[in-house]
Amino acid sequence: MAAEIIELNEQERQLLNQYQHELPLCPNPYAEMAASCGMTEKEVIEKLRYWDEKGVLSRVGAVINHQRLGASTLAALAVPEDQLEAVADLVSGYPEVNHNYKREHRFNLWFVLAAPDQQQLDDVLEDIEARTQLPLLNLPMLKAHHLDLGFAL
Repeated sequence: MAAEIIELNEQERQLLNQYQHELPLCPNPYAEMAASCGMTEKEVIEKLRYWDEKGVLSRVGAVINHQRLGASTLAALAVPEDQLEAVADLVSGYPEVNHNYKREHRFNLWFVLAAPDQQQLDDVLEDIEARTQLPLLNLPMLKAHHLDLGFAL
C-alpha cells in the first residue's frame, strides 16, 4: 500500500520549515507559531494533531541535552520471547525509562534511561536486573553526535 501524499499550502510549509529546529519557549508557543505563519493557534494545533495522526510528524517537543541535566544511558536486556511483553511493561514502569523497543538480537529489549545523577541511574539498572533476573547490557554514551534531521520543505 502506497503512503498517502500530504499536500501543504504555503502557511503549512512555513510552519514546518520554521519550527523544525526551535519551538518558541514561552507560555503560548502555538499562538506564537501561529502568528508568525498567519494562522490561528487553533489551526496550528489542529494541523499538528492531523500530521501526527497521519504519521507525518515523529514528535513535537524539546530535545533535552540529558548530559547537562544528569545521567543517562542506553541499555538492553536479553529477554525470552514469551516474557518480552511482561518485561517491557516492567521496564516501562520506571519513571527513569524514556522508551523501550524490541530489536532482532540476543539482546532484544532496548531502552533509554535518564536520572538526576549517576547513582540513581545505577540503582535503577541494578533494580531492573535484579527484578528480571536477565542479563543487562549498559551502553552509556561516550561521545555525543548531533544529526540534524530537519530539511527544507
